[in-house]
Amino acid sequence: MTNERLLKRTIVKEVIESQFLQENRTLRIYLPPGYNEVLSYPVVYCQDGEEFFNFGRIATWANQLILEEGVEPFIIVGVEVNTKIRTEEYAPFGNRFDAYLSCFAEEIIPYVEQKYPVRREASERVLAGDSLGGSVSVHLALRYPELFTRVISLSGAFYEMSQDIIQKEHDLSWLNIYMIVGLQEDNFTTDTGVYNFVELNRSAKSLLEQRGATVSYHEKDGRHIWGFWQKELPAALMYFLES
Repeated sequence: MTNERLLKRTIVKEVIESQFLQENRTLRIYLPPGYNEVLSYPVVYCQDGEEFFNFGRIATWANQLILEEGVEPFIIVGVEVNTKIRTEEYAPFGNRFDAYLSCFAEEIIPYVEQKYPVRREASERVLAGDSLGGSVSVHLALRYPELFTRVISLSGAFYEMSQDIIQKEHDLSWLNIYMIVGLQEDNFTTDTGVYNFVELNRSAKSLLEQRGATVSYHEKDGRHIWGFWQKELPAALMYFLES
């Protein structure tokens, strides 16, 4: 019986027209059990929205946390991306990076807040992403600290340029980040080269901590795949959403 409760979920698709990206962007929106427009909800925004739902099983995890762990109901917004141009949007050296950050903060957030009863305080929003999605979530927070102060980074791709950007910051005491990386991610091939994600995450962690950020940092056996991240999602969500 329990499983049926966990698998019954409401996911709505929305399409927004982005002036910044000059194209339409699809959002997947998970509404929690007992959803009521009169109430207000914390919200988790995910990069790679389709993957978070399909491979991360985030809606099933959310149901379980809400129905069985007593976590306060929350809304999830998955922002879809075209994998062919993902690096251009998520990496600071990409030619669509600035437009993507602007679209996220200045188009997607207002759209969701106008249409759904999500809370509007930075402390009630969580950004989540895997690999480049983790690092672009940090970049969003750095550019829009009034909007985002909480980040879940699953094996974040903290390449040299991202670390340089973090290094230029002086005070990150407002930032709270949950980081996890797999110990078998030390030689991973991406579309821009081969990287040691363990080292990238260790150095990003130390840069963030030196600037006063709150960092919950974890290393575990795991590879750079959704099979690893999926199992880690509940603990990451609980870190921010457990009341």
